[in-house]
Amino acid sequence: MMHTLTVSEINEQIKSLLESTFIQIRVEGELSRVTYHTSGHLYFTIRDAKSSLSCVMFRSNAQRLKFRLEEGQHVVLSGAITVYVPRGNYQMMVQTAEPYGAGALAVAFEQLKRRLMEEGLFAPERKKTIPKTVRHIVVVTSKTGAAIQDMIRVATKRWPLVKITLIDTLVQGAEAAAEIARHIAYADRLGADVIVVGRGGGSLEDLWAFNEEVVARAIAACETPVVSAVGHEIDTLISDFVADMRAPTPSAAMEQILPDRTEVLMGLDEAMERMRSRMYQILALKEETLRHLTSRMEQHAIGRKIDMQLSLVEDLKKQLMRQISHLVEKKEETLHPLRSQIRMAENHLLQRKGQQWQSLRAQMASLDPRLKLRPGYVQLLKGGRVTRLEALKPGESIRLEDGKFVADATVDAVWSTGGD
Repeated sequence: MMHTLTVSEINEQIKSLLESTFIQIRVEGELSRVTYHTSGHLYFTIRDAKSSLSCVMFRSNAQRLKFRLEEGQHVVLSGAITVYVPRGNYQMMVQTAEPYGAGALAVAFEQLKRRLMEEGLFAPERKKTIPKTVRHIVVVTSKTGAAIQDMIRVATKRWPLVKITLIDTLVQGAEAAAEIARHIAYADRLGADVIVVGRGGGSLEDLWAFNEEVVARAIAACETPVVSAVGHEIDTLISDFVADMRAPTPSAAMEQILPDRTEVLMGLDEAMERMRSRMYQILALKEETLRHLTSRMEQHAIGRKIDMQLSLVEDLKKQLMRQISHLVEKKEETLHPLRSQIRMAENHLLQRKGQQWQSLRAQMASLDPRLKLRPGYVQLLKGGRVTRLEALKPGESIRLEDGKFVADATVDAVWSTGGD
């Protein structure tokens, strides 16, 4: 009699059979229903024209992917078949994934390039201009690589005055991208004129750190202009697209940034010669202008004008003096008869005033009260003034004058005789 199995038992046997049979397989197909879980695991389906297969890639394997799994990609998966016993579902546990017909790095490059381009990180309008005068360059590269030696050699030859600061950095390997990004951010804070990020040539794997998104975003975030100088001229990396300038090689970066001192000196000599020639032309023109102005100034010189004005003033002065003299003479002729008339009028007035004075003198003399006193009459004075008897009071001192004699007396009494 046939043995009866439980569902779990049949699923366990299927699991054992499938997992022992399909230990390591490679499957080719097109991706669909790609889901990036928050846990870091990837869930998707691979299919062809007739069938499909569920797949899972755990976080540890997903982190090692060089490119991003996307809907519709044609890929080759490596892994094993596993069965989920509680549901009886089987699926492929994917360990690695590669683009069909193209390398993973190439696909990853194109994916990141497309995404950053859509964000505008490659846009020409966001690129900064490299200064014409560069005094300080910060180089982010390995101190043991040939690139830094080539850059220093070219910089010393072209423009010895430039200051170069080296930030020793890993330029390949799993940790290189993070360190390059960190050192670019540090270089941006040093206040240099230009940052050069680069290394010498190598394989795509060797140069891959400069294709990482973290490096691209560090370059894009810089306030300082950044030059990407990675590998050889045929190498084109994400850092080249994001940087403000791409140099085909590290040494070419210095040639593009720094002027050639020989060319500068020759340019200065030519400029000096042009300046000297122009100065001679200007001086000749100015000398001609000066001669012309000197001639005109001599014709219209202020001294000459002053002399002319002084001469005119002198002539006017002489004319005025003549006119004054003539006027004085004319007035003197007019004043001469007036003087005689004035003298005659003065004499006549003096005579008349003398006669008036004599008459007044006689009148005054005739009015002298002392001359009017008759014998027996006297003039009564109190306090030096003529007064009347009714104004006197007993005890007052008085003086009596008759024109010849004076008598002082004291009033004993004053009374009225009853007459008018």
